[in-house]
Amino acid sequence: MCGCWTSSSIDPMALRRVVVTQRFFDQGAISYLQDHGCEVVIAPLPTGQADGDVSGSTLLRWLDGAAGWIVGHARVTRELLEACPDLKIVARRGVGYERVDVAAVNDLGRVATIAAGGNDETVADQAIGLMIALGRRFRECQLSLSKDSWTIPLGTDLYRKTVGVVGLGRIGRAVVRRLMAFDARILVHTPQLDPGTARTLGFEYVDFRTLLRESDYVTLHAPLNAQTRFLIREETIGLMKPTAYLINTARGGLVEDGDLLRALQERRLAGAGLDVFMSESDSHYEPVTRQLIDRVNVVALPHAGASTREGLDRTNLVASKCVVAVLDGDMPPTGCTVADGRRSRPAIAGEPPDRT
Repeated sequence: MCGCWTSSSIDPMALRRVVVTQRFFDQGAISYLQDHGCEVVIAPLPTGQADGDVSGSTLLRWLDGAAGWIVGHARVTRELLEACPDLKIVARRGVGYERVDVAAVNDLGRVATIAAGGNDETVADQAIGLMIALGRRFRECQLSLSKDSWTIPLGTDLYRKTVGVVGLGRIGRAVVRRLMAFDARILVHTPQLDPGTARTLGFEYVDFRTLLRESDYVTLHAPLNAQTRFLIREETIGLMKPTAYLINTARGGLVEDGDLLRALQERRLAGAGLDVFMSESDSHYEPVTRQLIDRVNVVALPHAGASTREGLDRTNLVASKCVVAVLDGDMPPTGCTVADGRRSRPAIAGEPPDRT
């Protein structure tokens, strides 16, 4: 069965009910789940809202009796998990998991996964697109045309520029591969140094301050954690060229948006391409976000980096494979597990083995 949430559409005895609280969940992923013995329920998200905007009581009602949950931006808290004893796996259709209480997942014997590899190429395309849009001043051009002005602002190339890539995970590597076609000088800063990878992909490892000083474009692809929070702030912005552009398609908390806004207002940076904002997790930043969006030298997007038909189809399928694997007592696909409480609790009689 697949459909929206109604009391008549739910079989209370279903053992493999999978609730999806995401839009654009394609028929291929639905069919995969159904072919593996799952009942698929697509939650009726209110117009204009994501699952992160839905109340906890509504989420609990949707998840009643669910064995699997394919989630977007809702917070996965200990309280929610405790209230859903049937829930075995929480599968994020994405790669960030800062909204998942990993300790609670482990403590309660559940599994949490990400859709590793599903949206790498999609987000990398977006990062390159933002670099080109900023350098060629696309937004200014369109705003001028809308006022019947054909004035041409002078842009700048991406070709043979110095691009700093912060973070060398799957998306960072995909960006590096694309930059090779622009004959760019590519600087990379990442905690895990691998000279062999640098030689293969053709970039230079540098320290963070060197990357900021020398780059014409700085693009962020790091995870958000205690070490990377506000990686870009007043002090580090001060190291960048006033002609440089900042691109953030990763997480809002990597950038102190108030400091970024002041730097743009004071022309200490040329512009910014932003798909993520601090206000997504902290409402106090909403006025800052509005001012950033309104600037002509900012290209702003609504956290849309993974949102192409192809990208979502891939992440839907990865999340579905994670759900099926866990419900079958197996391990999720490589690189997808962020917490597996099955490993840390005693086996229960009749329960499938943990096949590590």
